[in-house]
Amino acid sequence: MQANPKADFFFDGATKWQKEYQLLRTIALTCGLEEELKWGCPCYTYQQGNIVLIHGFKAYCAFLFFKGALLQDADGMLIQQTKNVQSARQARFASVEEIKAMEHRLKAYIYEAIEVEKAGLKVKLKKTSDFEVPEEFQKKLNKSKTLQKAFEALTPGRQRAYLFYFAQPRQSKTRESRIEKYAQQILDGKGLND
Repeated sequence: MQANPKADFFFDGATKWQKEYQLLRTIALTCGLEEELKWGCPCYTYQQGNIVLIHGFKAYCAFLFFKGALLQDADGMLIQQTKNVQSARQARFASVEEIKAMEHRLKAYIYEAIEVEKAGLKVKLKKTSDFEVPEEFQKKLNKSKTLQKAFEALTPGRQRAYLFYFAQPRQSKTRESRIEKYAQQILDGKGLND
């Protein structure tokens, strides 16, 4: 497959991980994937299904396998970014040498991910009701049926975003403050980042 010129800005503009990104790009393209630009990152697809994405952080760059939770991962190299990530898994790298050492295995993972996509397999995602509602937010919902109805009317993704955001602080006072700050936004039918 060929590189997509739309993705060139990502590779050309990189100040860190430039050589690593280029090698990951070559690996993805030699596996017959189509290169696209999604979420500002090079994304590699098979018959329009997302397979893997290249992205970078301060300490590492990574291949993000969209349905990584379904891969065998016999080598144990796939990492779940946070406990709330349900489907995606990362293969992380800190040097070109690391990528070269894993190139054969990375290609095997990509081919397995293509087979997962061909088979139409899906990660069974938790429902919003499976997530814990912070105690402070539950009290607020119990006091205000209007807020409860507005929250229930939000899309599942927006509901989860609020639940994660409200649950993050360790102190109850901070959780309450966040809830107060965003109550009107929930009543307006908006998500956390709308």
